[in-house]
Amino acid sequence: EIVLAEKSEKGAKDKNTDDTKSISAPSTRRYEFPPLTLLLENKTKGDQVDSGALRNRAAKLEETLRNFNVGAKVLQVTQGPTVTRYEIQPEVGVKVNSITRLADDIALNLEAKSIRIEAPIPGKAAVGIEVENERVNLVTIREMIGSKEFKGAKSKIAFAIGKDLSGMPIVADLKEMPHLLIAGSTGSGKSVCINSILTSLLYRAKPDEVKLVLIDPKVVELGSYNGIPHLLIPVVTDPSKAAAALNWAVSEMTDRYKRFAEVSVRDLEHYNEKMKSEGLLEKLLPQIVIIIDELADLMMAAPNQVEESICRLAQMARAAGMHLIVATQRPSVDIITGVIKANIPSRIAFAVSSQFDSRTILDMSGAEKLVGKGDMLFSPLSLNTPIRLQGSFITDGEVAKVIEFVKAQGNNPDYQEHILESIEKNGDKETSDDHDELLEDAIETVIRAGQASVSMLQRRFRIGYNRAARMIDMMEARHIIGPADGSRPRQVLWTEVDLYAMKGLSLEEDTED
Repeated sequence: EIVLAEKSEKGAKDKNTDDTKSISAPSTRRYEFPPLTLLLENKTKGDQVDSGALRNRAAKLEETLRNFNVGAKVLQVTQGPTVTRYEIQPEVGVKVNSITRLADDIALNLEAKSIRIEAPIPGKAAVGIEVENERVNLVTIREMIGSKEFKGAKSKIAFAIGKDLSGMPIVADLKEMPHLLIAGSTGSGKSVCINSILTSLLYRAKPDEVKLVLIDPKVVELGSYNGIPHLLIPVVTDPSKAAAALNWAVSEMTDRYKRFAEVSVRDLEHYNEKMKSEGLLEKLLPQIVIIIDELADLMMAAPNQVEESICRLAQMARAAGMHLIVATQRPSVDIITGVIKANIPSRIAFAVSSQFDSRTILDMSGAEKLVGKGDMLFSPLSLNTPIRLQGSFITDGEVAKVIEFVKAQGNNPDYQEHILESIEKNGDKETSDDHDELLEDAIETVIRAGQASVSMLQRRFRIGYNRAARMIDMMEARHIIGPADGSRPRQVLWTEVDLYAMKGLSLEEDTED
């Protein structure tokens, strides 16, 4: 007999008892947490559990496998917000790959939009076949923040991530991760996920407990958060300034470790406890969360500095109470380099276009089978294999209401002038002190070719991507070439006359030679 898995009672109960009171926390500063009434209730019912339909489809699945001489039995069916999982047990002697290679045939016979096969399910003697539901059950940020799991989390940097296949709310703790990589194609839910994380932090942490550094090279994603009291500095949008901001974060990390050594403690938690016990409340240090919305833009502007800073922070910043969230919609190996990936073990993969992109993010395929709109594979440090979740959804209107409520309290952001000065100084230095011995030859190559691209310089001079991209950026800064235009080569603005002027020659002199 097929067992139909029941929805999580805890998750269902939380939804029914969703109250509208602010989440309480010890008061250390006049800051009122936003109420749940600012967030929209989930009024969509989505797919209801139809036991008969699920059993019929399970029987059809068994029949399909038998038609291909694969003996297997459906043990359990679990309907989640996005997909329904059929757990099947192969008969003795049946190879697992004989099931996985039938993915297209199974989808055809079940008349499914898409399927994903997990073989085997970790901890079970079964293979999971996940079939997309006719309609996606919306998981709202309100029901996630109102859940017992979120309210019961002790960490100030815990955030609501979504619901698993059984409908259980999943709350992740950035402190335990301790850094997070988010990747997915355009429209897959990456930006909504970042807004959900930031909203979760505003519902949990006071401005003197958690500080934010937001880096948004795309300009349009995080600008609305300017003015909230949690910000250390205004949202950074200039890629060169972003590299300087990360460099400041590395300096802050090393400075914190010096403070810890002076009072003989190992991490931020014990440091703050010691300061409280000695009555030195003015020396308390907040946790710092650094969010980079688009890594690709930074890697194009200053790849060496960005990669080095991210790696140093990822390796050492955990005990200092500093955590990174890095997001990109270009999960390629030149953006998510091996060094970055090795130092950020916790990852979220949204829908991507290819198996290769999935492997770049998760070191395994699967993300190419996701259905989009918040469907994700979550791979925290504590798990060996990713779990499939439907991410919590928040609208732009809800984000605006929460930000407006936080700003209306009169807690103006206490921007740190010394940080801004450091970023301005180093950012200007990054754009003025550039030099490469191959730059002049690269300029000549670009002008004679009539086009400019990183790949062209890589082939011509046999250099790496980072160095070639840096020279392209230097040429753009000098107005030798135009700005990037999608995947097409950049326009060359200089002529041969400009080239000879740079060399101190005239065109006629060179022609005579």
